[in-house]
Amino acid sequence: MTDAVADMSASEKTSGVPQERQFLRHTLATLAYRGGKAVRGMSLEAAGFRAGEGSRTPAEILAHIGDLLDWALTLAKGAQVWHNSQPLELDKEVERFFAAMQAFDNYLASNEPLHASVESLFQGPVADALTHVGQIVVLRRLAGAPIKSENYSVAQIVAGNVGRDQAMAKREF
Repeated sequence: MTDAVADMSASEKTSGVPQERQFLRHTLATLAYRGGKAVRGMSLEAAGFRAGEGSRTPAEILAHIGDLLDWALTLAKGAQVWHNSQPLELDKEVERFFAAMQAFDNYLASNEPLHASVESLFQGPVADALTHVGQIVVLRRLAGAPIKSENYSVAQIVAGNVGRDQAMAKREF
């Protein structure tokens, strides 16, 4: 993690948040950027696409990501709570995605103690959420509504920017 932390922008390093927490905040900003791109402009038809019997739709996966982010916040606060939410209307579920991420990021940016290790928060809910964003992208392609690929290593991703308002892609292909 040290090399990745070393690559963070100066503004990210000087925020007063411990480096490991800041790296997790950068990971959340990455999730917001990639997740936002995955759901941006997604039609109701694509959101309801089911690849096979028993598989989740992109809308159901997005609801699960919201549950993961809510769970991550409860872990960070020391009171593990899990909910299996029913998917909301697509626009509301997208709002929930960003709101849950903002709440978690706000906690990470605060001076409140973490009651779970950064590693545990990453390897559990955050890594799972990143995996599920990839599933949404694949399902969109299968539904005939693909998004463009991108060189994410040059994307403008900054810790704390976890809302709907994300930078435009620098290089799509």
